Amino acid sequence: MSIRMANIPELIGEGYQGFASVDRFLHRSELPNTIVHLVKLRVSQINGCALCVDMHSHDARKEGETDERLWSVAAWREAPFYTDQERAALALAEAATRIADNPDGVPDDVWNEAAEHFDEKQLAALVAAIALINAWNRIGVTAHIPAGFYRL
Repeated sequence: MSIRMANIPELIGEGYQGFASVDRFLHRSELPNTIVHLVKLRVSQINGCALCVDMHSHDARKEGETDERLWSVAAWREAPFYTDQERAALALAEAATRIADNPDGVPDDVWNEAAEHFDEKQLAALVAAIALINAWNRIGVTAHIPAGFYRL
């Protein structure tokens, strides 16, 4: 598979800067960075974005995330390595990413569980993180940007 469009950041300039600004906000927000990284990784796995799976695995590892948690995030329900707060975030991320799979959107029980583990500001940041990584994934998948491309 060949790259369809490698220069998207330059082509959308100000739009790219907007995305990057939201990302900077997320990493400065009250939402724990470990959760931001886990959500980015899990959503990217669901969406099949090789670029983002690779990128966010490396970014999380650089910030101290363990290999076993990175390797098992796709099976987080069965793996013993995640806190209840992380599980609530991952459940919300999956439900919001697979929104078309449920006629009612994100189920109330998933939302309520997340709301038990995050205050309103954190929950709003979590929703923004989920939306942002879904948008990035659509760019990466549509443009066929491969894993490792950002490190070249």
